[in-house]
Amino acid sequence: MRLTHFTDYSLRVLTYLAVKKGKQEERATIAEIAERFAISRNHLMKVVRELSRLGYLHATRGKHGGLLLRHAPADISLGGLVRDTEPDLGLVECFRDGDTCTITSACRLRPILGEALAAFLAVLDRYTLADLLGPQRDDLEQLLHLDDLPPAVEARPAS
Repeated sequence: MRLTHFTDYSLRVLTYLAVKKGKQEERATIAEIAERFAISRNHLMKVVRELSRLGYLHATRGKHGGLLLRHAPADISLGGLVRDTEPDLGLVECFRDGDTCTITSACRLRPILGEALAAFLAVLDRYTLADLLGPQRDDLEQLLHLDDLPPAVEARPAS
């Protein structure tokens, strides 16, 4: 099983916002996150748009805008996030509509991979965004250079 870049970047955005939530100013910008992770700002804009649509974060536009988590990190399930951001969890053709594999009716691969996928998601369901932070939160702050950020500016909600 391999997660897409979209899911990887979704996890990074939410992790960044969760780490920053403990700081005085919890808002972040797409440019800030893209710089900290050295990833494409344009791709990150698509990720943020979808995370906002899915209800994981709130995006405020404008000079004093930014990104905020909509829920506490402990309320964001990793399994739910993966299900929401992965476009296709069909590991092989027989999982998908329009299966044309000749041996599907007699093959044992589908139930075995189905069990493996269910186990994978069940493990992720046991963890939340808060679990990604754990006791290494200070290390994450340092690695993400959160102490290098300029002082907080009062943000105003979008109208």
